[in-house]
Amino acid sequence: MSQYRIQYAGEAEKVYRGMDPRFRARFDAEMAKTLARDPYGHGSAPASPGQEPTRRLATVAGAIVRYYISGPPLLVVTAVQIVQI
Repeated sequence: MSQYRIQYAGEAEKVYRGMDPRFRARFDAEMAKTLARDPYGHGSAPASPGQEPTRRLATVAGAIVRYYISGPPLLVVTAVQIVQI
C-alpha cells in the first residue's frame, strides 16, 4: 500500500504548530500509522454524508481531524481543521 503525505493548511496548521511538543509527537506518530497509510479507514467517516467521499473526519490521538484526500498521482492527506478534545 502506498504511503500518503500529510500536510496541514490554514486553521489546521495554526493548531498543529501550537500543540504541546509531546502531544504533537504522539499526534504525528498516530497520523503516520493511520491516515498516512489508509485515509479511508481507521474509523474515518465522510465529513458530509452523501457528499464527496474524499472530504473526511477522523479522531487521531484524541483530536478530531477534518481532511481532504487527493491523488493519484500524488497521494496527499491535507488536514484543514484540528480540534483537540
